[in-house]
Amino acid sequence: MIGKPRIAVLGAGIMGCSLALFLARKGAQVSLFDETPEPFAGASRWNEGKIHLGYLYAGDPSLDTARKLVGAGLRFRGIVEELLDSDISAAVSPQDEIYLTHRSSVVDPDSMSAYFDAVSNLVRGHGDADRYFSDLTFASPVRMTAQDLRNVTSSENIVAGFRVPECSVQTSWIADRYVAAVEAEPSIELVLNTKINSVASKADKWAVLANPPIRDSFDVVVNCLWHGTDTVSRASGLGHPHSQTSYRYRVSVFLRAEQACTLPNAVIAVGPFGDIKNYNGRDLYLSWYQEGLIEDRVGCPVTVDLDALAKARIATNTFNRLREYFPGIAAVVRQPSSFTVGGGWVVAHGAGSLSDPSSPLHRRDRFGISRFGSYYSVDTGKYSTAPWLANQLAGQIMG
Repeated sequence: MIGKPRIAVLGAGIMGCSLALFLARKGAQVSLFDETPEPFAGASRWNEGKIHLGYLYAGDPSLDTARKLVGAGLRFRGIVEELLDSDISAAVSPQDEIYLTHRSSVVDPDSMSAYFDAVSNLVRGHGDADRYFSDLTFASPVRMTAQDLRNVTSSENIVAGFRVPECSVQTSWIADRYVAAVEAEPSIELVLNTKINSVASKADKWAVLANPPIRDSFDVVVNCLWHGTDTVSRASGLGHPHSQTSYRYRVSVFLRAEQACTLPNAVIAVGPFGDIKNYNGRDLYLSWYQEGLIEDRVGCPVTVDLDALAKARIATNTFNRLREYFPGIAAVVRQPSSFTVGGGWVVAHGAGSLSDPSSPLHRRDRFGISRFGSYYSVDTGKYSTAPWLANQLAGQIMG
């Protein structure tokens, strides 16, 4: 490419926005497309913000998922702070994560304990162990005592608990600052309310076929769409979409409490259970898997539109299910607090139920970047891996 390359980035979630910022700062002219009215409108804004080191995937004892996640998780803070030119510590949960083993978990407590030890060995031995939100060079999981467990949960269905050195970030806080950074970058053109259908080779350029139509042509196209990525690649005759790509539309409750609370950062693992994130004592994420799972399908996703009654029902059911395990939620919900039910499409290879120990959904190691000439397609994998992947890909394109 001679001169300033023109690059189309499809999808304005955390992957697309991270990539657009990196490319623009390396000298590209970027057009950033999304079908929503604003960036970060879907799953990148409405998720729990777990910055994965691999602990969640005890259903993959091979450690393949942990090995794939750990490096990106350790680098997340540094990369995002570089992109946003801002300290993000205000968005980080101050407590270690607590993993609770359910009686019906697909992994028993002793196996989970051994898995956590193995993941911690990976973390401690990684060259970036000191680059997480705290230095993890000597970090280890801690199995909770019976009394510690009773202080966290009242449910007899919880048979073990572990404190692990993982953190989460408040995704709405991160999203707002990403949007500001993208809007302030003069080499990024935001093209919103535009649905991408496919791309087509046009001499030595690329045409992006969309509604409404796009007249410009591009030197490079990068498909960073979360849902619909297979549809675009297939329609374009590019790539080899996975035959068992599952699309799950998941929502959770994001709550602002009127008064500070002491609820833990806890996830009930491993299976279709629930979790809590307490980011700062007031801002909370509450989820129960089955209550928030709106769509679960293999193949092209559909349009999901939840009205106010549906969202209120999801919130009530989520509160009730979590209250069975964490009674302290009752006091928070009784307060006159404000809440939002939000989410988006989650994409993964494989299908099935999280209650099935053989389901491929218990692993998340098959993600990354595919290239077909100057067309790239990105399977982000997880929220926490997107900034690292964007950094790698921008170097490939511009380097």
